[in-house]
Amino acid sequence: MGRCRHVVFDIDGTLLDTEAATLSSLQALIREVQHRDAGVDGLRFALGIPGEVSLRRLGFTDTVAANARWGELLRERWSMMRPFDGIEELLRRLQSEGYALGIVTSKDRGEYASDFVPFGLSGYFGRVVCAGDAPRSKPAPDPLVAYLARCGIGAGEAVYVGDTAYDSQCARGAGVDFGLAAWGGGVDVAVEARYVFRSPADVLAALTGGRGAGLG
Repeated sequence: MGRCRHVVFDIDGTLLDTEAATLSSLQALIREVQHRDAGVDGLRFALGIPGEVSLRRLGFTDTVAANARWGELLRERWSMMRPFDGIEELLRRLQSEGYALGIVTSKDRGEYASDFVPFGLSGYFGRVVCAGDAPRSKPAPDPLVAYLARCGIGAGEAVYVGDTAYDSQCARGAGVDFGLAAWGGGVDVAVEARYVFRSPADVLAALTGGRGAGLG
């Protein structure tokens, strides 16, 4: 991966397996507020973009209140969420190899604190860019551009690892190499990516020329 010094991660579907909890809680919110049933397939577009954007598309008028309630319903499904197997070891090994780790997420600061920090992984990351930290959220390139600027690095010095087309578009717009985290269920492997990672171990192997093949 050339001069790559920073490995930047998305959260949902990349570091954490949250799809089932996210979609289940969104279905519950729609039943509670809009009094209708919504199929999972019609809600997948909401994975990877800010909650208020998703809710606006679904016809919610008070998106702030609805997003807060969605967060409550999501936290009720805490037992459905977990870090993907091999993620913590990957982060530990990347640090030991001298890579700086970062996060670019569509979660806002409150959601980051409540939905991610309790899993005990936040200490690995030196820089975190959340929704609201840049003028536009993913799929616009702004969050990654902000990350690069805050770290004082060029686009060629980072790789962004995510699981959706939104992540790919964000990376492409910022000129950053994109690696598709294909270890989660339901990932579209046709998403434009320079790298397709079938397991967390593949990230380390690609960065280190195969020395990470024994991860996990």
